[in-house]
Amino acid sequence: MVKLNKIYTRTGDDGTTGLASGPRRKKGDVRMAAIGDVDETNATIGLARLQEAGAYDASLARIQNDLFDLGADLATPDTGEALSYEPLRIVEGQVAWIEGEIDRLNADLSPLTSFILPGGSALSAHLHLARTVCRRAERAMTRLAEAEVVSTAALHYINRLSDYLFVAARHANGKGDGDVLWVPGKNR
Repeated sequence: MVKLNKIYTRTGDDGTTGLASGPRRKKGDVRMAAIGDVDETNATIGLARLQEAGAYDASLARIQNDLFDLGADLATPDTGEALSYEPLRIVEGQVAWIEGEIDRLNADLSPLTSFILPGGSALSAHLHLARTVCRRAERAMTRLAEAEVVSTAALHYINRLSDYLFVAARHANGKGDGDVLWVPGKNR
């Protein structure tokens, strides 16, 4: 259980932050960037939930919780050394759940005939914003995975999440009927 009695500790004043497993990293470190981008993804989903998320709210709430799991996973590097506790990791069951949500929403969508512009309803625009931030988190995680161990399930989850946010954004636009289509060269 997490217990935070004091918010400021001054330990980060030297430009470092502590990982869940104990070691300190520079705040600009690639692992810290990935954790921060996952956190920002979570915050943008929180904003989307304020846009009358209705039918999507329970799924988005579950995703927000999963994103904290993902942050915990990233904050506990797999160094191969034994820890005194079982680290929290993203598991393939979380990936399978989000794939099921994508399939469920996508079944109702009109077919895509063009790329779409972020917009339409307020909820859709916020979900598209969350999608773009999620893609940034995915890029940060893949950069991290080039240098250190990142679980396959964590990489799968962040990739599926951006897909879910795209499909949910379309679904929130009248099941795709309210999508704003890109018209190539329209303003030439």
